[in-house]
Amino acid sequence: MNTHPPIICLSDISYCYPGAAAPVLDRLEFDFFAGNHTGLVAPNGSGKTTLFHIIMGLLKPDSGRIEIFGKTVSEEKDFLEVRHRIGLLFQDADDQLFSPTVLEDVAFGPLNLGKSKQEAVDISRRMLASLGLEGFEDRITLQLSGGEKRLVSLAAVLAMEPEVLLLDEPSAGLDEKTKEHLIEILRNLDISYIIVSHEIDFLADLADSVYTLQNGKIVLDTELHLHEHVHAHTYGRQPHKHD
Repeated sequence: MNTHPPIICLSDISYCYPGAAAPVLDRLEFDFFAGNHTGLVAPNGSGKTTLFHIIMGLLKPDSGRIEIFGKTVSEEKDFLEVRHRIGLLFQDADDQLFSPTVLEDVAFGPLNLGKSKQEAVDISRRMLASLGLEGFEDRITLQLSGGEKRLVSLAAVLAMEPEVLLLDEPSAGLDEKTKEHLIEILRNLDISYIIVSHEIDFLADLADSVYTLQNGKIVLDTELHLHEHVHAHTYGRQPHKHD
């Protein structure tokens, strides 16, 4: 049992999209602690991305209380510090990358945090190198492959030195080699994170615990199932397949 207070605490959170018949999140409760490596698996439309956007203040819940790093956050000004300390990797890399070159994209965050131009460039080069992207600095962002865009997006997030990562479908569209590289990168990060993914094996490689969203609430997926390819995992409630 964790004796420290959660760094993200969501209490009684509800959210309904305009015109929707039912809320996508319904009195949701969730605590996330420093050091956690948490997976979240659920069908499309279940509210996983919505949950991340609420944590980051990009959406405002209809009801409930949000505490992050021990402070109640509700207004835009409250989330400014949150966005400095929590990094969000968007599901679509094209939503994250907007500068002409890779170096400009990765350096944008450090510059926005008050780093000098040289400091931002140094941080960016170091981060790109750590992800195996040496020589990408002058590459045109729009000309990158899907996997390259995903890794550059991660470099841009990590360059801001966040304390927590929220990763929305980070392995989507990646080939096996790039996916294995991403797993190795995440395993070696000394950082707390929540990963949303449809890929059970990807989560099994990275998450200490896996949850699912059912009827707008987060529940721990605890059923243990053994598959013919001989490995066990605790994600029995969600239908899935292995490549």
